[in-house]
Amino acid sequence: MELKNFDSIISRIPKLDRPLRVILAGSDGENMLQGLFQAQTEGFVQPVLVGDRARTLVQLEKLGLDKEPYTMVDTPPGHSVTHAALDIIRSGDGDILMRGNLPTRDFLMPVLDKNNGMRTERLMSHVSLVSIPEYPKLLALSDMTVIVNPNLTQKKAIIKNTADALKAFGYENPKLALMALVESVNFHMPDTIEAQRLMAEHQRKPFADCELWGPIAYDLIVSKEACRLKNYDCPWAGGGFDGIIAQNLIAANTLIKSWLIHAHAVTCGAVVGGKVPIALTSRSAAAEETYLSLVFCSVLHDWRKKHEH
Repeated sequence: MELKNFDSIISRIPKLDRPLRVILAGSDGENMLQGLFQAQTEGFVQPVLVGDRARTLVQLEKLGLDKEPYTMVDTPPGHSVTHAALDIIRSGDGDILMRGNLPTRDFLMPVLDKNNGMRTERLMSHVSLVSIPEYPKLLALSDMTVIVNPNLTQKKAIIKNTADALKAFGYENPKLALMALVESVNFHMPDTIEAQRLMAEHQRKPFADCELWGPIAYDLIVSKEACRLKNYDCPWAGGGFDGIIAQNLIAANTLIKSWLIHAHAVTCGAVVGGKVPIALTSRSAAAEETYLSLVFCSVLHDWRKKHEH
């Protein structure tokens, strides 16, 4: 199966015994509140708002959401909103963590700290799903948020996280591209050598449930015409890949911001590999994207419950 668009994701919202408790860290973010309460209206989440009560109430009233049901956890000035949210997750009272109106560093540093209870035996990494007008289906991209410059071991974990996220949506054997500057191995270009090593290891003993291909340049991943002009032969090049594994965070982050600005892409994203799925979008993301990230996390939560316990 393939995810043609975000309607394909929404159709996979699981049937739940009870709504998932979403712990929103930094609860005065307008777009996060809109996305969260939309998900509540559709019946699959229950908001737990962690942050400054006064500022949050102003936003809720402004958005016409002040009469909707929610739980409020007020964090006094000087107290870490993220730590307060993590306390709820650690207690077992949260199913999804959501970044609200907080700088990425203030949110992620406590989340990634091994002493704060979010770590598992798996590496935590970010997976985005992107709808680009000229690509025939949704495209996963990883990692654009967590691991700045992954080593080979971390890259293998990122590949596994990305493959598992796609499997949660019904992909049996996701096709992942190891993006590099060029498609031929060149000892002057470490990203091509790394891709070659990953391919060799995966062929010898698969470390993720997916098909891998690389090194491959970005134009060949997305354009059939580029493949024709370069006489490049790959069964999934030019629109058949389900996801891109970027060389590093800078490449992935630049790529997705280019899509957003120049191609008017729609994205959603989550940090996977932790104790619970983490809905993480840009603070400037549209309410639609925050809502879609919660859909993403609800599907991940349901898949993990069925496959990891």
